[in-house]
Amino acid sequence: MTDERGGAQLRVGGYVLAGGRSSRMGRDKALLELGGRPLIEHAVTKLRRVCAEVHILAGAEGEHAGLARVAPLVHDLHPSCGPISGIEAALMHTKSDWNLIFAVDVPFLPTALLERWLGRVADLSAQGVRIALFRVDGVPQPTLLLIHREAAAPIARAVARGEWKLVSALENAARELARKDGRSAGRVLSMLQPDEILRLDGGQTPAHAGRPWMVLTEAQIAAKPLWCNNLNTPEDFAIAEANIAGLDT
Repeated sequence: MTDERGGAQLRVGGYVLAGGRSSRMGRDKALLELGGRPLIEHAVTKLRRVCAEVHILAGAEGEHAGLARVAPLVHDLHPSCGPISGIEAALMHTKSDWNLIFAVDVPFLPTALLERWLGRVADLSAQGVRIALFRVDGVPQPTLLLIHREAAAPIARAVARGEWKLVSALENAARELARKDGRSAGRVLSMLQPDEILRLDGGQTPAHAGRPWMVLTEAQIAAKPLWCNNLNTPEDFAIAEANIAGLDT
């Protein structure tokens, strides 16, 4: 990754999860406009700030073809399996060791948090971490995921055996990688609270030229409860529209 993308220590591939059916929203979430821009554009903008290459995980072949105007598409190898199928496709496609999987419907997650997270995982990588995700109020957030391509085979096996629940699949992948290397699963799988990465007590990264998103605004801090919230329903989207000042894109 180049300095203009933030100077992170790892070259990271970026993949936006956008292939869901959006059944509770009633229409394609990726194309919903928030603050005058579709959610897919917000997501791709964030990832281009911190990732070497950015692609969109777009479900089955032929689906979401219109998103190709925003970034290149990667289609599921095994459609209709949920987000794990997109992650499988990303790990089979990527040229990067580390890959950031980013759900299209979390537009309030600050780029500064992603940047700090990538820096933290670079340090943990040397200790054997291969899968990293956030935990918010004790709940894992598996569609905001940093994952090493060493996990490609365990994830593919999970898809093949019908283990499509993402958290359990990631935990089992960590156990498999740990057994292979004679380590504990806790050394392979990292779960951190956002506050452990981006502290709001004055510990922010100073903004560099061309990188104003590295300092959080008051509106972004006020929108902290929305950072990891998925916009699943029209009610969720109405709350998002009332907080557009908290966007950094």
